[in-house]
Order: sequence, then C-alpha cells, then structure tokens
Amino acid sequence: MNHQEGFGKLAGAAVAMLSMALMAGCDQGGGGEVSRKVDGDGKEATAKVVKLAFVTNGSSDFWKIAFAGVHKYEREAKVQVDIKVPQNSTPTEQNQILESLASQGYDAVGVSVLAPNDQVTVLNKVAEKVKLITFDADAPQSNRLLYIGTNNYEAGKVLGNEIVKLLPNGGKMAAFVGMFAVENAAQRLKGIQDVVTPHNIQIVDKREDNTDLAKARANVEDIINAHPDLNVATGLWSYNGPAIVAAVEALGKKGKVIPAVFDEEEATLAGIENGTVACTVVQKPFQFGYLGSKWLHELATKGDAAVAAIPPSKVIDTGVDVINKENVAQFKAALAEMKK
Repeated sequence: MNHQEGFGKLAGAAVAMLSMALMAGCDQGGGGEVSRKVDGDGKEATAKVVKLAFVTNGSSDFWKIAFAGVHKYEREAKVQVDIKVPQNSTPTEQNQILESLASQGYDAVGVSVLAPNDQVTVLNKVAEKVKLITFDADAPQSNRLLYIGTNNYEAGKVLGNEIVKLLPNGGKMAAFVGMFAVENAAQRLKGIQDVVTPHNIQIVDKREDNTDLAKARANVEDIINAHPDLNVATGLWSYNGPAIVAAVEALGKKGKVIPAVFDEEEATLAGIENGTVACTVVQKPFQFGYLGSKWLHELATKGDAAVAAIPPSKVIDTGVDVINKENVAQFKAALAEMKK
C-alpha cells in the first residue's frame, strides 16, 4: 500500500474519530483523576490524584493537533494531563520545566526532547523520580522508558524517495531546520541523504535557525541567492515549510526551487494547493498526544505491569503519510477537525 492509498483509507475513520473526540471539548485539563473505593464500613475512600504532564519542545500549530489527542484521552479516562510549553524552545528552559515537575511529585512525564545528547543527565535525574517517556523527538541514550512517535530515519527516507521522483536525473538541494543536533532532525536528514545520494542528488548547503522564524526565512533566501542552480529546498521542522514557501515566492523562484518538506503547517498546505510545494511528509501528532497520555496514565497507575507491556524495542512508531496535490484537500478536511 502506498502512502496516498493508506491515507485515503484512514482519513474517513480519522475524521469520524476526531469529530467525536473534539465534540467533548478542548480545554487544557480534564479535572484530574480521583479514584473512589468503598471500604468495609461502606464509606467512600478517595485515592491519590495521579499527576501527569506532556512537555512539548516549543509552541507551534503542530502541537495543537497533539493537544487534541491529549484531550481525547483525558475525557475517556477521566484524568488530567498538564500541558507544558517551553516558550523560548531552549534546552535550559525545558530542563527547568522537567526538574520542576519531578520536584512537584508528578507520577509520569512525557517530553519532546530538544537536545538529546546535552540533556541526558537531566533526563536521567528526572527518570529517577517519575516514569519518563519521550514523543516526537527521542533521547535514546537516556533512561526514558518508551518513545512514541515517528521513526525519523524512515520518515527521512520517505521524503528522500519523493525528492528522487522530483529529480530523476540528479540535482542540488539544501536542508533547513532549527537545530541539526536534535535527534529527529539528525535522523530525518540522514534518511534523506541515504536515499538521494545514490541518485546523484547533492545536498549543497544546510542551515539552522534556532527556531527564529525570521532567520528561518533569511536562511532560505541566502542559500537560494548563493546557489542559483538549486533545485529542491527541504525543511525538516514544521515552520521551515512556510519559511521556504515565503522565500521561494518572494524571490520569484516558484517552479525553479521546489520545496519538499515536513509537517502540515497551513502555509505549507496552501503552497501545495497553489503549486509552490511539491509535497510534505506528515506525522501523526494526534497519536503523540493520545497514545502518550494513555501510556503516561498506565505507567503511573499500573507500575511494573505497564513497564512489562512496553515493546522490546522501547519504540512505538506512529508512521507518516505523504501529502501532495492529489490528496491535500482530503487531508485538510481531516486537519480541520483536529484543530477545532
């Protein structure tokens, strides 16, 4: 089954599921879990409130979809999952959030790690106090129990195959991201490189922007001006797609420099509709939120039994889809339900 067929079959079911979930509401918490039992005297005893947290790597529209997944699980399980968003997207800020949660007695915490190599020490300290999982961006060298999200190397290979279709005779491309050191960015780029290199496609330049949106666009403009024979521009993080679109259109390079990117930002999808963008590889952020919350809850309440149920690989791959002009309208309909 190709990605377009797979998306087509899943989209209808996804819209129905998400519509039901979002009808229940999309506030920032479900009121907390209070477990009640009746003791031998017929009196009701109240159990400890389970404290769960979902920590992103920053703020973007991408996370709104994940939050919808969090809220769906909150309603189903009658728990509260506290959402924490590092406003400046720095490892230091994220570390402070994680350490604060651990000190406040949280039972389980999920995090999209900003700098996996640099944060291992902090992650391991937090993991001594809470059940720790990762989603979206992993830290495989840490003591996290589980990673939920995209196999980013395989996702890179998917986008690499799309780029090969765009440049069957070879060509030149550039890559853009916030930080190449982040695990998801590094693995996506490696997947792309491993696919395109044998096809005489050269990555002539790559730039990082440290999540500065103005710099993200300026980086693209600089490289397009420096490489007049550039064929493809690839954005590895969600906001890179819109930055590439803006630069390509502003410089009059539509049809000459072709964006092939990741994630479902509105400007990226608009770029697919108007022919500026060839394709985007989208993840399943709704599942990051839903499955992440489910595992946090089970690890917090079932302890060793939940740990024993973790796959031997310690990874749950949520998969990707390729969105292009053929299926963008159908995808946008599903996306609208997620963002309500």
